[in-house]
Amino acid sequence: MHEMAICLGIIQIVEEEVRHRSLSRVRSICLEMGALSHAAPEAIRFCFALVARRTVAEGAVLNIVGLPGVAWCMNCSKSVEIARRGECCPCCGSYQLQVTAGEQMRVKELEID
Repeated sequence: MHEMAICLGIIQIVEEEVRHRSLSRVRSICLEMGALSHAAPEAIRFCFALVARRTVAEGAVLNIVGLPGVAWCMNCSKSVEIARRGECCPCCGSYQLQVTAGEQMRVKELEID
């Protein structure tokens, strides 16, 4: 389950930021997650609760903001929104799509004490 590794990375980012700013606790974390990121939000929430134990993020609220998947259709030359890989273009039905956005995942915001 790669969600556990993702959550460990989130904790590492949070701990570095808390250490850098000489703070003590994290109240909430805003995580942007693309629809094509290959991670399940429910699994991220579950794993985060486990890896946050006994860290500065214990008890922090994890807010996940979903970002759409976007692809360029080579057939109709349009940028289109897709929910998952392998979908056809909603405009022309072509499967010749190149993903341009929606794979990213990043810690966007921290609310800290």
